[in-house]
Parts: sequence; C-alpha cells; structure tokens
Amino acid sequence: MTADAPTEAAATEAEGTEQEQAPKPTETVDFWKQKAREQEKRAKENAEAARRLGEIEESQKSEAQKTSERLAEAEKKAADAEARVLRRDLAIEHKLSAGDAALLDLVTDETALKALAERLAGAATDTSKKTGSRDPFAGRTSSSPPDEGRAAVRGLFGGDN
Repeated sequence: MTADAPTEAAATEAEGTEQEQAPKPTETVDFWKQKAREQEKRAKENAEAARRLGEIEESQKSEAQKTSERLAEAEKKAADAEARVLRRDLAIEHKLSAGDAALLDLVTDETALKALAERLAGAATDTSKKTGSRDPFAGRTSSSPPDEGRAAVRGLFGGDN
C-alpha cells in the first residue's frame, strides 16, 4: 500500500495541473466576445422597441394634449426670453462689462438679479476711482524747451520753418 500511495498522489497531482492549465470557459477571450455580441444585440433590440413605444404613445395622444405641450414649451421660451431681456437691460443700465453681465445669467430671482447688478456697478465705480482716468503726463516738465525739439526734428527731415 505504501508503493501505491506515491503513484496515486502523482496521478492526482498530474490531473490537478492539467485542470489548472486548461482555462475555464469564462476566462477565454472568445467567451467574452460572444457575451459582448449577445449584449449588443439585446441593446439594439431594446432601443428599437423603445423607439416604437415612443411612436405609439405619440400617436395615441389627443390633439388637446399635443397643443398643451406646445403651449407649455412656448410659454417657457417666452419666460426665458423675458429674463434674458431683463438681464441685458440691467447690464446696460448699470454700464456693466461683458464679464459682469455674464454673471447676471447665473441668477434667476429678479430681486437678486437687480441687487447683483447694483453691486457690480458699484464695484466697477470703485475700481475706476482707484485707477482713475487721469492724464499720465500731468505735472511732468520736459527737460528741453519745445522749440529745440522741433528744430531738431525739422533739421532731420529738411523742414524750412
């Protein structure tokens, strides 16, 4: 019995390595390619079925439902247009820059919109006061009298005066 034991162990070990070396069906590339094709086919069928269902639902809607949907869409577009006009009017009224005017697009509440426009206009005024629009040459004196400079330029370009 001791002589058979190593032989059986070797045979069992040889079978185990053969099983480990042979890939499982779920570990092969061909298996997963086949699964992917099946899923793609199923997805295409579902998309087609969804499209047909949408067409059926649309055909079963009454004329009143279709009209009410169109009316709701038109009202939404009109409200959006009014809000856009209000934003632009506020931007013009407060003389906002394009960047500041774009910030108004982020606000939907009319009161908050007006408050933001006033605040941005105030910030722009504060900035212009700090930098100012003054003459950069104010208070400077030239080192040479203007007549000497003119005479030199005329001399270069052959001016008679």
